[in-house]
Amino acid sequence: MDTNPVPIGIVKSSVTGLKKVSKDNWETTISEIIINDDLEEALDQIESFSHIIVIYWMHQISPSQRMLMKVHPKGNKNLPLVGVIATRSPSRPNPIGITTVRLLERSGNVLKVIGLDAVDGTPILDLKPYIPGYDCPSDAKTPGWIKPE
Repeated sequence: MDTNPVPIGIVKSSVTGLKKVSKDNWETTISEIIINDDLEEALDQIESFSHIIVIYWMHQISPSQRMLMKVHPKGNKNLPLVGVIATRSPSRPNPIGITTVRLLERSGNVLKVIGLDAVDGTPILDLKPYIPGYDCPSDAKTPGWIKPE
């Protein structure tokens, strides 16, 4: 039995490349997540959730970007240089993305979502329902260089 992750679907989006996109643009981007036909049954009742967590492979990250150990968060040189794993940078050893999105509708094996920060063709590794309280710890803390947006 193969234990390596296998994509369960793909993103269809109007965003086609790694261009500079502001957070505001991602928040209003509507995408489709097309789940493999043989997994449609696994989606049963996903539409009863308002939000889902999307786990995906950032396939356009280059090998050199995967070698970076430190970055300025958000590419902002005014912020401290920190370890890449302490950031949300797409440049990381394993470019796995995770985003919580609003689920707008389901049609068979296609999920229409808003707020997914993944480009067209991005492989989907998994989906999970977002559960308030379970996915949002009340005692979370962040360093001072992170400012609320």
